[in-house]
Amino acid sequence: MISGFLGVIVLIADIWAWITIIKGKATVENKVLWSLLIFVLPVIGWIVWYIFSYQKS
Repeated sequence: MISGFLGVIVLIADIWAWITIIKGKATVENKVLWSLLIFVLPVIGWIVWYIFSYQKS
């Protein structure tokens, strides 16, 4: 039960990240690379993207 709940949380976080990446002002190459990273490594990719994307703020 808990693993299913965590899977849903990871899926929601990844979808939110993909939407944010697509709507962002980055180049197409950067968008593709970030999206692939999140697709291949969902948890680690999301954490790395989150750290680097909000580091400038």
